Amino acid sequence: MAASEQEIRKEIEAEREKLAEAVGTLREELGEATDISGKLRSKLPAVAGGALGLGFVLAGGIGATARLLMRRGREGNAEAKVGRFSLIRRR
Repeated sequence: MAASEQEIRKEIEAEREKLAEAVGTLREELGEATDISGKLRSKLPAVAGGALGLGFVLAGGIGATARLLMRRGREGNAEAKVGRFSLIRRR
């Protein structure tokens, strides 16, 4: 009984060491996986350009720019103009 008790204690101690090692490895891998700032830092110019482009599109930039450019030729004659505002007679 004493020998088996000692063997069981040794096995438990060995399992504890394996478990502690596995937990340490898991913490390291989890830290690497969640290091978003390190990943973004290496790709910052591409991420900034993508964010700028996405913001422009979501804000309606393409449509607004096209409308601004296309409408210039279809406007009528300015009857009165005050600053950037004008009254236009359309035909």
